[in-house]
Amino acid sequence: MSFRFAVDHAPVLSFGFRPFFFGGALWSACAMPLWLALMTGHLTFATSYGAVAWHAHEFLFGYGGAIIAGFLLTAVPNWTGRLPVRGAPLLALFAVWLAGRAAMLATDLIGLVPAVLVEIVFLPALAAVIIREIIAGRDRRNLKVAAIVVILAAANVFYHFEVVYAGVAAYALRTAIAAIVCLIMLIGGRVTPSFTHNWLARQQSERRPRPFGRYDGVAIAAGVLALALWVAGFDPRVTGLALVLAGLLHVVRLARWAGVSARREPLVLILHTGYAFVPLGFVLVGAAVLWPSIVPANGALHAWTTGAIGIMTLAVMTRATLGHTGRPLTASGATMAIYAAVIVAAVSRIVAPFFDAAAMSLLTVAAVAWTAAFAGFVAVYGPMLLMPRRAAR
Repeated sequence: MSFRFAVDHAPVLSFGFRPFFFGGALWSACAMPLWLALMTGHLTFATSYGAVAWHAHEFLFGYGGAIIAGFLLTAVPNWTGRLPVRGAPLLALFAVWLAGRAAMLATDLIGLVPAVLVEIVFLPALAAVIIREIIAGRDRRNLKVAAIVVILAAANVFYHFEVVYAGVAAYALRTAIAAIVCLIMLIGGRVTPSFTHNWLARQQSERRPRPFGRYDGVAIAAGVLALALWVAGFDPRVTGLALVLAGLLHVVRLARWAGVSARREPLVLILHTGYAFVPLGFVLVGAAVLWPSIVPANGALHAWTTGAIGIMTLAVMTRATLGHTGRPLTASGATMAIYAAVIVAAVSRIVAPFFDAAAMSLLTVAAVAWTAAFAGFVAVYGPMLLMPRRAAR
């Protein structure tokens, strides 16, 4: 059997979600203990890059980039009707992502500039693949999703530039967070009401989520505008009010999706829970802009990063893995434990800066719970991702 034949027929390389969900979750479970060891002095690496900058980069662009890749490489074939990227091309793209993670760990060994040059390749390559597939499939409606990936790729390059020349990546960090929040507003705003509708229909419930309409467009536009003002560092009063207003609009948007009626299905409820951290982030970040002495910006920001991004990605990863590997769409006890752990991580990380006396304990709880959630995903869902799809009964 040739190597190319083995690669093209390897189950783990049959769909983009398989290697990237597995690799992203494993990296997330490893990166948090590495970060703790780095901060406590038990390990020394990336000193030329900076511990805080490394931490933020690897969770936003490292973990986040992997999960975005896994989702889009699986969703785009459904959108376009084209065959998925698989086999050797998928392996090459995953290898580029792995090389980036290795380079960011080895900045002190190979040099800062070579590490950055290796790391910045992945997101532009992913964007090129997504754009090619969308254009070839004449699915221009989803070019806005590809545009967000391009913005994320540009933010990654600028992040490194800011770290190297300014020591802190303020604008690029905000741009990356804003781009991923926009993806959640767009894609989370599709899948959450869609899956809720399907479950309620099976239960023969009279309740249904409100279909996408003008209100959703207004809420998304308000969110994009508020995020743009925040990224640009516009007038604090205008920016803060815009963020709070966008948050309130998205609270109403979420309420229109009939989540309360689907609360008995964990696979659906977790989508609503994850999306709830989007408006919470808008309100808290807006409050931190308006009243920085009262609302800590660090805690507010983690409503989006640990909360919306962490919970929403795990929600999508678990459901997509079950569905695409032929398993029943039901949440096991282990899956519910994964959900509980990531929610604990999010809440603990958000509230930690508000309680000086208990801040370190809460940060430790958040780190342990985050690691448990993603290690749990690897343990429970890893075999599903690596093994062939179950035959249909």
